[in-house]
Amino acid sequence: MTISEMLKNRADLLGQMRQFLDTHEDKQGKLSAEDHTTYQNMETEFDSLTEAINRAQRIEQREAELAKPVNSPITGKPYTATSTGEEKKGRASDAYKQAMLTAMRTNFRLVSNLLQEGVDADGGYLVPEEYDRRLIDVLNEENIMRGLATHITTSGQHKINIAATKPAAAWIEEGGALTFGDATFDQTFLDAFKLHVAIKVTEELLYDNAFNLESYIITEFGKALANAEEDAFLNGDGTGKPTGIFDANKGGQLFKTLTATIKSDDMLDLAYGLKRPYRKNASFIMNDATLAQLRKLKDNNGAYIWQPSYQQGEPDRLLGYSVRTSAYAPTDAIAFGDYKYYNIGDRGTRSFKQLNELFAGNGMIGFVAKERVDGKLILPEAVQVMKLSEK
Repeated sequence: MTISEMLKNRADLLGQMRQFLDTHEDKQGKLSAEDHTTYQNMETEFDSLTEAINRAQRIEQREAELAKPVNSPITGKPYTATSTGEEKKGRASDAYKQAMLTAMRTNFRLVSNLLQEGVDADGGYLVPEEYDRRLIDVLNEENIMRGLATHITTSGQHKINIAATKPAAAWIEEGGALTFGDATFDQTFLDAFKLHVAIKVTEELLYDNAFNLESYIITEFGKALANAEEDAFLNGDGTGKPTGIFDANKGGQLFKTLTATIKSDDMLDLAYGLKRPYRKNASFIMNDATLAQLRKLKDNNGAYIWQPSYQQGEPDRLLGYSVRTSAYAPTDAIAFGDYKYYNIGDRGTRSFKQLNELFAGNGMIGFVAKERVDGKLILPEAVQVMKLSEK
């Protein structure tokens, strides 16, 4: 008897067993003694058929193994170093990425069910995971503060505890009374402010498969978001946007305001006006226009205090400390400090959506990218700001 015949017999027997129970059980689901014996015999026969099928299948497997050739030809592609062997799921999957591009190129007329994994609260579609990771790469590269600050991922308003007073040691006489001080703590909060960027592209451009739409959207959206973020992280006043390090009220501490043209001694005073623990990881932040003045400064020995970088990727140095420049830094101030104490809180995942009808009359499609972020200097003494003379 073949395996197929035995499988058919076992299936027929199972049907007979079910029919037997349906016709012989009473209302309480019980069988008489005679019917119970009959059903047990049917179960024994079913188990015997199962064992016979398993034996036959094992024999077939062993025969197939012995029939394999000793040397098998290579029929697949060679292994590549980029293969991870892990199947990507959700927004990280290739299927989700392709579904997003297909939806965009068809004006969202062809929307796959895969995109339902990434539908946000207001009807947009979350960026595929690979896009989101590469967008963050753009932000880190374009935004100097994201490379210096501390990053926090928040799901709600984030509370940060800060020591307001610290215990102080005191000398006492032998057997004298102890003195106790109070340890108090302040709290600062990271919220989430909404930042968005919108662009328009023509329908022809959108439907053109030869155009690298993915790279274009990532680069342009990333640069626009990074520029707006950097401006806020440096100059924001905390109203509808993050609080910047140059903010007069909640930014870094004001070191001094110069009344004359900046001199090399002023830069020395600024560097050593920062407490020693913060100087270990400190750096300067200034506007590009300020560099011309600083590069002309010399010390008492006639040597330039500016130290240009001779290694690719390394920043220039001033008095041994790295210098970061930004077009958004104010032209009348220089910051020096440890920017790890500037906290950036990213709320949720960046998303974008398409605007079908707004520009339909012009034959264009709009796209909007959104993010929610906050930034705040949680320890003002970690950054010193020197105001420059307007002369």
